[in-house]
Amino acid sequence: MSQLAIDESSLLSVDRVRALLEWVREESLGAIYPFFVSMASTALSPGEAASVRVHDVTLPDGEFGEVLVRSGEGRRVPLTPEIVGVLRRWIDRAGLKAGDLLFSGEQGGPLPSCEYRRVWMLARQAVLSPAEVRAGVGEQVSSLRDSSLDAWLKAGVPVWGVAEWAGVSASWIALRYPHRFRLEDVEVDWDHLEEILSLPNTAKR
Repeated sequence: MSQLAIDESSLLSVDRVRALLEWVREESLGAIYPFFVSMASTALSPGEAASVRVHDVTLPDGEFGEVLVRSGEGRRVPLTPEIVGVLRRWIDRAGLKAGDLLFSGEQGGPLPSCEYRRVWMLARQAVLSPAEVRAGVGEQVSSLRDSSLDAWLKAGVPVWGVAEWAGVSASWIALRYPHRFRLEDVEVDWDHLEEILSLPNTAKR
């Protein structure tokens, strides 16, 4: 197995992600909750999310929006109407302007990594079972990215689409999440396969 591969058992389930985000919403202040919500829904890395500015997001009321990720070659990632609502409320509450960082610290600079890592550690201890914490489930903040990408694959988003949104190659996705590409999990239409691979009539004689 590739060294890049992630153990399926270390990934956060959708329910676990929701529970962690709910704890963060209730127990934290400032930009940390919308910061984590954005990571969980867009699969941005912590560094990418921390660099997003208000003018990088398109937030139409009640519709799908998008976030422009400027790192690397640049890419656009969709935002669900629910996440659009979260970000619109955050921008209004924080009084942010177009050129401001979307997720800033108390002094207006980048959100300190030590701050959001501390909240993440407390959330894991509060929400996950002791066995899950010991096993390293969701150990890093970047686990939100991994769990988001895995959820997209599980939901049936084509691997090339997941790769484009994540800013990686399709081969990277296949190596990172091999459990989503097991042949035994694929339903093969054997009759159709036999038909399309059949020899020409002249070759059967």
